[in-house]
Amino acid sequence: MSVQINLFKLALVTFVAVSLVVFGDTAGKLLTAQGVAPGLVAWSRFALAAVLLFPFVRVWISDFLMLRDWRVLLRGCFISGGIFSILTALKTEPIANVYGAFFIGPIVSYGIAYLFMGEAVSRSKTLLLLVGFIGVLMVVQPGFGMSSGILFALLAGCCYGSYLATTRLVAGAFTPPLLLISQLMIGSVVLLPVGMSETLLTLNAKSYFLIGLSAIFSAAGNYLLVLANRWAEATLIAPLVYSQLISASIAGLVVFGDWPDGLSFVGLSLILVSGFGSLMLQKAR
Repeated sequence: MSVQINLFKLALVTFVAVSLVVFGDTAGKLLTAQGVAPGLVAWSRFALAAVLLFPFVRVWISDFLMLRDWRVLLRGCFISGGIFSILTALKTEPIANVYGAFFIGPIVSYGIAYLFMGEAVSRSKTLLLLVGFIGVLMVVQPGFGMSSGILFALLAGCCYGSYLATTRLVAGAFTPPLLLISQLMIGSVVLLPVGMSETLLTLNAKSYFLIGLSAIFSAAGNYLLVLANRWAEATLIAPLVYSQLISASIAGLVVFGDWPDGLSFVGLSLILVSGFGSLMLQKAR
C-alpha cells in the first residue's frame, strides 16, 4: 500500500510540475505572438526568476562552488537550450504539436539513464516507450515539408531529456533550492547574448505581466521536478512527464483555439498511452 501511495504522490507532483511549465510556455507563446523575440522571453524567464527567488534561498558563498561541478554546468546549459528552443518552436507551431515533438525528451532521458547511469530497464518499459516514439513520429511527420518550428521542438525535447538525466545525477548531491538557483544563474548567463537582441524598454505593461507569469510558472514547475527526481529514478519520472500533453492540449484549445489534426491526434494519444502504460506497469510491480 505504501508503494501505491508514494507512486500517487509522485504522479501528482510531477503532473503539477509539468503543468506549471506548460503555463509558463503558454505565456511565452502569447509574448512571441506579440512580436517579442523568443531569445528575450527565454532570457527574461531565467533572469527574473533568479531575482525573485534568490532572497528566499539560503545560499552561502561556499555554495557557489557547485558551479565548478561539470554536471551542474551541463544541466544548466541543457535547460537553457531547451527553453530557448521550445519558445522558438511555439512562435510558429500549435502548442499541442510542439509538445508532441518535445516528447522525444523522456525517451532520451530513459536511454541516457540506461546507457550511462546504470538504471534498470525492462522489455515492457522499452516497448511502451517505442509506442510513444511512434506517436512522436506521427506528430512530427518527418519529411521535406517538416517545419523549422517542429525541428526546434525536437531539439528542445533532446535538451530536456538530457536535463532530466543530469538532474538525476546531481539531485542527491545538492538541495532542490540550490539546483534551481544554479540553473537560473547559468541560464541567465548562457542566454544573455540572445536575450539582448531586443530591449525590455520597448515592451508594454501586458508583456511585462506575461514575462512575470512565464518566469514564475516555469521556476515553480522545475523546482517540483527537482523534488520528484530526489524521490525516484529517472526511468520512472520519464513516463510521468507525458502527462504534460494533457495540460498542453487544454492550453492550446482554451487559449489559442488550436486542435491537432487527425494524424497528430492519434500520435498524441499513443504518447499518452505510452506514458500512462509505463506508470501502470510500475504500479503493478
